[in-house]
Amino acid sequence: MKTAVRGALLSFSADPLREEADSCMQYEPDGIVLMEAGRIVGLGPASRILPLLGPDTELVHYPHKLILPGFIDSHVHYPQTEMIAAPGGQLLEWLERYTFVVEQRFAEQAHADRVAAFFVSELLRNGTTCAATFCTVHPQSVDALFGAAARYDMRLLAGKVCMDIHAPAALLDTPQRAWDESGELIARWHGKGRAEYVITPRFAGSSTREQLEMLGALAARHPDMAIQSHVAENRAEVHWMRRRFPECEHYTGIYHRYGLLRPRAIYGHGIYLAESERHLLAETGAAIAHCPTSNFFLGSGAFNVHQARQAALPVKVGLATDIGAGTSFSMLATMGAAYKAAQLNGNALTARQAFYLATRGGAEALGIADKVGSLAVGLEADLCVLDLHSTPLIDFRMQQADSLDDVLFVQMMLADDRAVAATWVAGRCVYSAAAA
Repeated sequence: MKTAVRGALLSFSADPLREEADSCMQYEPDGIVLMEAGRIVGLGPASRILPLLGPDTELVHYPHKLILPGFIDSHVHYPQTEMIAAPGGQLLEWLERYTFVVEQRFAEQAHADRVAAFFVSELLRNGTTCAATFCTVHPQSVDALFGAAARYDMRLLAGKVCMDIHAPAALLDTPQRAWDESGELIARWHGKGRAEYVITPRFAGSSTREQLEMLGALAARHPDMAIQSHVAENRAEVHWMRRRFPECEHYTGIYHRYGLLRPRAIYGHGIYLAESERHLLAETGAAIAHCPTSNFFLGSGAFNVHQARQAALPVKVGLATDIGAGTSFSMLATMGAAYKAAQLNGNALTARQAFYLATRGGAEALGIADKVGSLAVGLEADLCVLDLHSTPLIDFRMQQADSLDDVLFVQMMLADDRAVAATWVAGRCVYSAAAA
């Protein structure tokens, strides 16, 4: 059985931050995505595709809606869902006051299962079909999340947080436990369906040198596996890392020293990277997850995406909500925050650039652009369908939108979860606003 989804189509084949915008984007005002067995098997103008559809094809029409690849959230903490919008303090204080408290509850399987189910449903309600996700130190937190995603056949990247210092005792493992439990989780989940395990040191400040060495050895054993952590989010954090690792040239150099910089390694924030650090990330193929709502909420600063992407040797960048310091699951709202971050750095982020970062850019940063992030034959059939008139204000403003760029800009600045009309995962509709 095939399924054809009809509407306006939008996708990217290259980065409009680096190349001429028109050559990067494909737009079809009335197109069809043809799907079978979880993949895109046909694509093009409705006038060409419709005559080719046989009686075994179900046609779903979304008139006056925009169909694009499902959003990709390149950095998010699912255990922090229940503490989103918790007030108080900057990064290190906030971690101690809120994050470490709620994460201890994930020792209970039932709690982990409940939060994981809500988290996955919230991603899908916001049009996000793939996410790189931090769990807690507890293996059962990983089991809960992969189990929740598997019910939708959702592509999800996730890993057990490893930390053996500077956290409450209930959240600490040891180098050996981190090795053993990560290995067991890899065997249980990695490559099963659309699940991908991610090697996950919380950040350099929460691991001893012995644990970082062990995680580097784990990465060497699995050379194609993704890695995720944090870097240069907060000035105090950067100064702390200099004191903790005086033998390293800079914060990024810590991860390099222990074999944790390579393609498919993605680090959240990167606000206070020196030029030499950006060069090292680019040289090794590692990426940055841009987390603007989180950075604003904690007063951390504004990552300069233009500086990273437009350098002679560019750093790969994905867009991320960073729940729960991040304040919205909506990648549309996150795009709006990214625009404001760019403005603070003296740049204008176009809508095309923002939509690229939220789709193909995230896929490239995570090393999965051969699977998701674009509308192309052979890729997995993950789609987000946007209602371009989702609120009275947007509808009123859209009366003055006289170009595709203007339409997209209105969406990135004013739209949120209410704009998501439907979400498709692996060729199946898993969320419909009309049915909600």
